[in-house]
Amino acid sequence: MTIRLQKFIAHAGVASRRKAEQMIIDRQVSVNGEIVTRLGTQIDPDTDTVKVNSKIVGTTTPDPVVFILYKPKNCVTTLNDPQGRDTIVNYFPKTRHRLFPVGRLDYDAEGLIILTNDGDLANSIAHPRNHVWKQYFVKIKGKISGAEIKTIRSGPIIDGKKRQPVKIRFLHFVNDKSWLVVSLQEGIKHHIKKTFLAAGYPVLKIKRYSVGQIELQDLSPGEWRQLSKTEIEQLTQTQS
Repeated sequence: MTIRLQKFIAHAGVASRRKAEQMIIDRQVSVNGEIVTRLGTQIDPDTDTVKVNSKIVGTTTPDPVVFILYKPKNCVTTLNDPQGRDTIVNYFPKTRHRLFPVGRLDYDAEGLIILTNDGDLANSIAHPRNHVWKQYFVKIKGKISGAEIKTIRSGPIIDGKKRQPVKIRFLHFVNDKSWLVVSLQEGIKHHIKKTFLAAGYPVLKIKRYSVGQIELQDLSPGEWRQLSKTEIEQLTQTQS
């Protein structure tokens, strides 16, 4: 029985399916000694040898584990950084599992990041079609009006493309600043910043406090906790 190469890599817990696709494009993956760059490549896990960065990928699926981490500000959501900046790896739990982050948060943003060794789970959380809402506390400069919020809710224009509708709940004004709760199903680069800057409001603070039904609760920056089986199931439940 054959399986798509990127799915096999994700099943093995090496990376999310999307990240596995990028690894293939970047010529980091070989099958039976030959570099593969075609995303539709099918392999037979029983007979083919797959390597990622010259390391053999096992055929046994690891036990799925999921942690949540409170990413501090001024920290990049990558496993390594050529510029030598602080990365979320410095806050990973000590575990035998090979963990990777699901999605990203901007360098100067803070809040909830999911870590897992399960590529399929990561893909189900990150893909907009599964309707997993990510919720953020957002502070912007200026006093935004109700009419402007209504316009943004219908779907902001980002990089010339209309995006999915968003949920926005106004909290309060503090001097000349507005505090909001913003909920997204998709997450493009600088999504929140671009959304409000296009309306004339620079973003001053972003804190993601929940993904689906999972919340930061009392975690402090740099702290983490492991999710229970029930919480993992809640993550993949379709939401309205």
